[in-house]
Formats: sequence, structure tokens, C-alpha cells
Amino acid sequence: MAKTMAVNAGSSSLKFQLLEMPAEQVIAQGVIERIGMDDAIVTIKYGSEVQGERLIGNSEDDDHIVILKDGKGHKYENVLAIKDHQQAINFMLQKLTDLGIIEDFNEITGVGHRVVAGGEWFNHSVVVTDAVLEKIDRLADYAPLHNPANAMGIRAFQKLLPNALSVAVFDTSFHQTMPEENYLYPLPYEYYTRYGARKYGAHGTSHRYVASRAATMLKQPLESLKLITLHLGAGVSITAIKDGKSLDTSMGFSPLAGVAMATRSGDVDTSLVYYIQEREGLSNDEMLTILNKKSGLLGLSTISSDMRDLLDVQDTNDHARLAVDIFVNRIVKYVGQYIAEMGGVDALVFTAGIGENSSPIRKRIIERLAYFGIQLDSVANEKRGEEIEISTKASQVKALLIPTNEELMIARDVEALK
Repeated sequence: MAKTMAVNAGSSSLKFQLLEMPAEQVIAQGVIERIGMDDAIVTIKYGSEVQGERLIGNSEDDDHIVILKDGKGHKYENVLAIKDHQQAINFMLQKLTDLGIIEDFNEITGVGHRVVAGGEWFNHSVVVTDAVLEKIDRLADYAPLHNPANAMGIRAFQKLLPNALSVAVFDTSFHQTMPEENYLYPLPYEYYTRYGARKYGAHGTSHRYVASRAATMLKQPLESLKLITLHLGAGVSITAIKDGKSLDTSMGFSPLAGVAMATRSGDVDTSLVYYIQEREGLSNDEMLTILNKKSGLLGLSTISSDMRDLLDVQDTNDHARLAVDIFVNRIVKYVGQYIAEMGGVDALVFTAGIGENSSPIRKRIIERLAYFGIQLDSVANEKRGEEIEISTKASQVKALLIPTNEELMIARDVEALK
């Protein structure tokens, strides 16, 4: 069977998952962090599932390999100097062969790349050509923290795997079905025609995956459902999905808009931004850095951007409590807005790091929305990281916990284009 690599390249990181397709079986997954530093961190997990009970790997004497606690595989860990993405990818591919996960690079017949901003040019995944890469480069202003790194990863993989099909999978493409009334801002129309000033959204691959799984769990056609999918992680986006299509979403022109996030502010009055910028003597770049990296949970709590830390101390730390309160408050506001837009809702879907693992946050959100007919199953809500209904059987509106799997969606899109 062919092997497909799903890749998410960040400015200083490279996440990947290697799958056997079309069986959709995960062979290995890993991440290289702190690229460009002398102490880059490499982690690769691989297991026994591919070849029965025999663990993959010919390097059991390697000091960097440990057996996972569940006994189902191995984990390779190392810290070393990695100067750039090209070296990171080269090291990763070589390590896959050294560990016996693949025998030859040519086994990888497709590479799917997550690309954050596709603008209006891309409403679906596409095979990467020179023209596609040029457009991804031109869209860097729409996602300056992401698109340049995404393009860098594509070029690096093409150099090392020239025979593999290269596919770009865009975060924004799922949201291209939004109507004008939802994606346009009430600004002079010429800014839209000249500069593409509009809402694009993000996390589309995640929303697309969990919506499909929700339809399966509810045993109804996706096209007949009204869903609100809550991707709650370090980045947070909420999407109204009606008739299988994105109707509206909380992130805007960039991933900065919407609800409060780990370090991003979410929606803020633009006049207030200029007011603070003027009085603090900040440049545009400095102000954007504050909004993107020093706000949200971190800015409000003054202690951490991690929801787990805040929940641990919220009873004794007023700033932590306030950060959690505002996080829940903004989510509830968006959910209420989207229920009104769709004229009802069949199910709420929780996913991503906080959505999948934080039962207290799910509980608070659902309790605030109880008047819509959502009844929480307290026992089921204690589950984490598995597909499960967390509402009662009598609940008029269902609440579902569905772990996201963007890598699988990327691999499927690669297969569809082969």
C-alpha cells in the first residue's frame, strides 16, 4: 500500500503523520520543535499496529528510543542542532528509514501540506504547482505567521521527495461557502475588491472532519443537520454548519478575530487598539504582537496561557477566574448568535485540546446554554479524547465530544487527487 505524509509546517516547527493509504492506518507521527536552534527537539512515535505484534524498528539499542507506556510501540526522542526546515525534513525522513518505519523514500507517494490562508483562490485542496506556490506566497499578508512557513515546508519536501504528489490543503477553503452577508465587513466595498478585505476563517479542515463524524454519530445525513463546531485549543474558532456547509465562523480576515484564545485577544474595538497604541508609543508590529501573543488567557490572567493552569488556581486567583469566565462568556455569545442565524441547532461538537480534554469548560458552556434544550450527561462529560455523546438521551440538542483528525483529512485529500 502507498504511504502518505500529512505535514503541518510552522515557523519553527514541523509536525507530521505518516499513514498507510487507503487503509487510513497511522504508521508514525511526530514533531520537530525549535527549528533554527541548537537544541531542537525531535519526537517520533511509531508502533506495533502495522506489523502485528512485532514492534517496528531495527534500533532497539538506540539510547533515544523508549517503549511507550501502553506497550503498543516506541518513541524516539532527541535534542540536537537543526538549522532550518530543509535539514529538519532531511533528518526526519532519514530517521524514518533508520528506525525501519520505511525502507525507502519512494514508499511515500503523496505529501499533503496544511496551508492556513488560501484566500478566494482556493475553495478546495489542490495539487501544488509553481502557480499554486506563487499564490501561497502572495497570500502571506493574510497569514504572516503561517503561510511563509507552509510554503517553506512544501519546497523542502519537494526537493527531497520529487516523485511524491504534493497537495496543499487550506484551512480557509471549507469556509468559502459563507454568504456575502457573513464574510463581508461593513467597510468601503472597494477594500474588498482591491485587497480581498473579508472574513476567511480558519481551522476549516478540523471543522470539516468533526462535522462529518457528527453526522455519522447522529445517524443522519450531514446535509440535513444544523451543527455548531467548537474548535477549542490554543487557537479557538467556532463555526455554524448548515446543510453540510460553513455558514459563518468566528475567526475573520486573520486567525486573530473571534473569541478570547490562549494568547490572542479575539474581537476588540479597533478604536481601543489605536488608543492604547498611541499612549504606549507602540509600532504597528508591536501592537500586533501584543494582540497575537500577549493577550487572551495570558493577558487576562497575567500568569499562563494554559487553561489547565488557570482551572487549577481559579478559586484562589481572581485574574485566573476572570480569564476563564471571559473565555466561556465569549464562546456562549457566538454559539447563541449562530443558533439564531441557523434558526436552531441539532448538535454542539467539542474538539481540539480544550474541547476534547477539559470537562469543566464543556460543563460550563453547556450549562449556560441549557435553555436551548441541552442537558449534560455528567458521567459521559468526564470522558476525554474519545468520540462520545455527552448529552443525555432526553436532550433536545445533542452535545458531542469528537477528537479532531486534521492529518487524516489531509491524507484523504491527497488520495482523492492521485
